[in-house]
Amino acid sequence: MGLTIGVDIGGTKIAAGVVDEEGNILSTHQVPTPGTPEGIVDAIAAAVDGARVGHEIVGVGIGAAGYVNRQRSTVYFAPNIDWRNEPLQEKVEARTGLPVVVENDANAAAWGEYRFGAGKGHRNVICITLGTGLGGGIIIGNKLRRGHFGVAAEFGHIRMVPDGLMCGCGSQGCWEQYASGRALVRYAKQRANATPENAELLLSLGDGTPDGIEGKHISMAARQGDPVAVDSYRELARWAGAGLADLASLFDPSAFIVGGGLSDEGELVLDPIRKSYKRWLVGGNWRPVADVIAAQLGNKAGLVGAADLAREPDPIM
Repeated sequence: MGLTIGVDIGGTKIAAGVVDEEGNILSTHQVPTPGTPEGIVDAIAAAVDGARVGHEIVGVGIGAAGYVNRQRSTVYFAPNIDWRNEPLQEKVEARTGLPVVVENDANAAAWGEYRFGAGKGHRNVICITLGTGLGGGIIIGNKLRRGHFGVAAEFGHIRMVPDGLMCGCGSQGCWEQYASGRALVRYAKQRANATPENAELLLSLGDGTPDGIEGKHISMAARQGDPVAVDSYRELARWAGAGLADLASLFDPSAFIVGGGLSDEGELVLDPIRKSYKRWLVGGNWRPVADVIAAQLGNKAGLVGAADLAREPDPIM
């Protein structure tokens, strides 16, 4: 199929990269993320044009944070960009002259890991991304499963706690309110406020108050054994593992791939997630247990996955 370009839309920058059929990034181009929806479309086109110099490109895949239709053309809704039924494919094709497909960014990252990262060798994997929020992707039978309307795998908005914490989506008790970077910081602040004597190191890394705690402080403190920081990771892992057990009942994958910024902490977060997963897995003592493994591609997964999905046939066909 030749070379394709993957586009990753970030909060501060838009990155485009030329990717070959083996998942190698041959060149990249970045532009700042504008503040308007139409400006973002222009910036995507500029990033694509910058990356494609010197290469023969056959298509573009765009990873967008939001609900994307099954035809891979329109963003129904984006939480951080004022896109509502945005015909993104049509607009970027008009500006670049290249065939374009639009994918949910978590789906793109999941596909990248499945094809070129931690999922190689598996036919059935579930990916979750533990970052500021919680996203994911479903690969069953070597195919990305988007659902009838294209908006499957919004795992972060499974209601884990009836009438629980309010979520930015407007619902209550969503999984990402209990297993995400935001949740981790909330746990640490609550615990440091309740028992500051157990959080001396953690507090010293910020401004000395619970309100000054940031995610990077929790990571640094946990690696040095700060009790509150360690316990905060355990609480996050308890919820993350319980959610994986529920997903195992639905999909029965051979592996769960854990990506996102929190996965960078390695066994600090993965080991307690595995323990929680096995604790809550129905029949866990009598059935095969899926592997829980770390993603391998880091922040390249979305770009590489989007580029590779641009080579995939139309899922409607």
